[in-house]
Amino acid sequence: MSEKLILVTNDDGYAAKGLRAAVEIARQFGRVIAIAPEVTQSGMSQAITMYKPLFLKKQHEEPGVEIYSFSGTPVDCVKMAFDYLLADRRVDLVISGINHGSNAAINVLYSGTMGAAIEGSFYGCPSIGLSLIDHDLNADFDAAVQYGTQIVKQVLTQQIELPLCLNVNFPIARPEQIQGIRICRQTRGYWREEFYRREDPNHRPYFWLTGEFINHEPEAEDTDEWALKHNYVAVVPVQVDLTDYRRMDMLHRILPE
Repeated sequence: MSEKLILVTNDDGYAAKGLRAAVEIARQFGRVIAIAPEVTQSGMSQAITMYKPLFLKKQHEEPGVEIYSFSGTPVDCVKMAFDYLLADRRVDLVISGINHGSNAAINVLYSGTMGAAIEGSFYGCPSIGLSLIDHDLNADFDAAVQYGTQIVKQVLTQQIELPLCLNVNFPIARPEQIQGIRICRQTRGYWREEFYRREDPNHRPYFWLTGEFINHEPEAEDTDEWALKHNYVAVVPVQVDLTDYRRMDMLHRILPE
């Protein structure tokens, strides 16, 4: 395979262990440019920075790999790459991750990891979001690297119609425990949030957000949540057209034009 140029980003920050795992995957296929937030940007989805300056800093360089921190969001990082740093070069693939925590089901809408992957697909570049459903900062990424490498290889070597964006989630498992790769759909469900009220030493109230994912179809075997529960790597192709086509005929009937 001829050397490729691969952009790596994430939402956990340039120093995250998951970013190093993504670079480990990418460097097997070509030159790697990593641009990642300087601090954690989880939950930023497609957010962009408009009203404050942004700062880019090279943090590390070795043969075939450059790592930059950027003071913006994950989407800002992708825009910085395509519209400035790599504007005169062809990027062959965007890898976002490997995220510390699941981006299955409705998480895809909140995720800064997937926001960056989706942004990469806007530039006509195949893009893959990789996530391990383990929030531990020292999580075991061995299985994610092994199976992520397989997925990246196929995307780079096969003729695939663009745009392409994949949401890939890995279960918490050793490589030998993985049952395989399953092509899935997004699980239907939602998050029910709770706010915990506390007081600081000056008696000012503050809040911590937590929540629970409510799975509307726990027995459906074609979903990403089912696949992860049964130790499969879940691969969901993602599109950005949010039009609810099923409702269009009904709206034509009830709304005047």
